[in-house]
Amino acid sequence: MARRFAALTTAHVADACVRAGVTVRCAPSALRAVTPGSRVAGRVLPARHVGSVDVFLEAYETARPDDVLVVDNGGRLDEACVGDLAVLEAQAAGVAGVVIWGLHRDTADIRAIGLPVFSTGALPTGPLSLRERPADALTSATVGDWTVSAADLVFADDDGVLFAPADRADELLTLAETIRDTERRQAERIRAGHTLRAQVGFDAYLAKRRETPTLTFRDHLRAVGGAIEE
Repeated sequence: MARRFAALTTAHVADACVRAGVTVRCAPSALRAVTPGSRVAGRVLPARHVGSVDVFLEAYETARPDDVLVVDNGGRLDEACVGDLAVLEAQAAGVAGVVIWGLHRDTADIRAIGLPVFSTGALPTGPLSLRERPADALTSATVGDWTVSAADLVFADDDGVLFAPADRADELLTLAETIRDTERRQAERIRAGHTLRAQVGFDAYLAKRRETPTLTFRDHLRAVGGAIEE
């Protein structure tokens, strides 16, 4: 799965979700790579942070190769919950990357480690208090509007972070590859002087729409086999 995603983007996977009728679960746009150009894909390894690093260490005990630690710190902006030691230990445990619904610190050291880390930003201070640990601290994590678990995959790159059901992985990646290949062919033809408008018969669409005002561009694209949306 990680190998196939290496030749894709989160945009391809998001479009595949739309085409397959799977809910598109994007993390809030503030969640970005600590090191631009980072990318990761893997099974969600959830951890709800309550003020202590031990929840991460316990998650690493059950980590499978290429899992991605997904840290839920409630999107807090008053404390960082992941630092260089937690990231270095993730790397030692075989974890493929870290996604944080919250802040990180030790930016320079994290970049030097080289493990893909995504967060909403950086702050010097670590956890400010120790809070009560919920029963589901290691079974689910909430990121923005979405609650995810080991039944989900996470994909992340420069466009952001996306979650998808693990049991639909092959279908979604196959669709994403088809979308990528179609877009590449269209891009190559644009560079060769054949505009996208010509490729999709845009003038014909405008003519048909004058006759049938309810005709949508997506309906037209489906008819001509030139889908660039959905």
